[in-house]
Amino acid sequence: MEYILIWFSLIIFSYFLILFNYIHFSYKPDILNNLFGFGTLFFVFIHIAIFLILMNQEILLPPIIVPLFFFALGIPLAFVVVLIIISTGVVSLNKKKLRKDFSKFNNKLLEKRKLWSKAKKDTFRKLNHILIFIGLLVVWYIGLYLVVFFTGSSTGMIPTENNMLLVYIRILNEPNSIRDIMFSFGWFYYLLFFFFYILSLFMLANEFARKTRFFSFPFTIFPKLYLSDEERENFGTYLYFAIGQMFAAFICPPMVFFTILGISSISDLATSQVGIRFGTSNILWNKKKTWEGSLAGMFTTFIICFFFIGIYWGVIFSLAFLIFDIFTNKPIKLSDNLLIPIGCSLIFVLLRYFLNFNYYSFILMWF
Repeated sequence: MEYILIWFSLIIFSYFLILFNYIHFSYKPDILNNLFGFGTLFFVFIHIAIFLILMNQEILLPPIIVPLFFFALGIPLAFVVVLIIISTGVVSLNKKKLRKDFSKFNNKLLEKRKLWSKAKKDTFRKLNHILIFIGLLVVWYIGLYLVVFFTGSSTGMIPTENNMLLVYIRILNEPNSIRDIMFSFGWFYYLLFFFFYILSLFMLANEFARKTRFFSFPFTIFPKLYLSDEERENFGTYLYFAIGQMFAAFICPPMVFFTILGISSISDLATSQVGIRFGTSNILWNKKKTWEGSLAGMFTTFIICFFFIGIYWGVIFSLAFLIFDIFTNKPIKLSDNLLIPIGCSLIFVLLRYFLNFNYYSFILMWF
């Protein structure tokens, strides 16, 4: 019991420290991004704390489960802290030499970046999102194939219940239902969530280190490549992407999450690339975006939805994507990396609950 209390206290303290630093280092005039980013982190962290308490009180839960979750949540936090300490120590001991070498390397990168076209810069910024989507999809497909091949069912890959708000209400009304609900999600749900949980911690540490002179982190070089001078005042867009996807992975079943991840990566890239290369009709209230790009993103969203969650959801998410895309940044000063995953997740959860509107997947039909 003492062991669990220590881990719980350390994890909760770390979460509040992260939330404090998020606000402290945020670009204060950027109100909506601050609000959405902080609110998303707070929502996930507070629910992790609640579920850990419920799990610890459930006597029918296998004894290994609670320590396993504490380790899965706590070890990434500890690893990030160790990286910060080591990186800060190395930089402090070799400050002059590293500053000189880093300055040369940074100048070379900036000179190369100046030669890139706008389309190439955009592709380079968003390519990692697509690689994450493809990598997780490949893992899912291999896992699903092996599970079906050896067991004859998709147990562990597809949740037995995908009405997530109904599940949430059941947890609140029946706290002892936590055991059944945990196992009903399947192991792949947790793999997706913990992947973006860890990614968010790394991105948060990277941004905090970038914005303070006292600490270092190994990956602060990436903002030099990804971010413009204007964007460096705020948190990097890759942090918003990680936070938004962590939220989506937390409240959505895997098939819906893959759809949202695909929209946030492939549709977003299609929008900007078509807009940059072929766009001629600027959106009246946002001259940096074009109708050609937004419609290309809308069409791509429909194709992604068609394979993952069906035609009807394709229409819903396509319209949602179009609205999110044409109104983000201007007139609504909010990153689409936050709005798309959060907005689409909430749309699914609410429609699934109130209208009992389920989805079907062509990809699952192949199995």
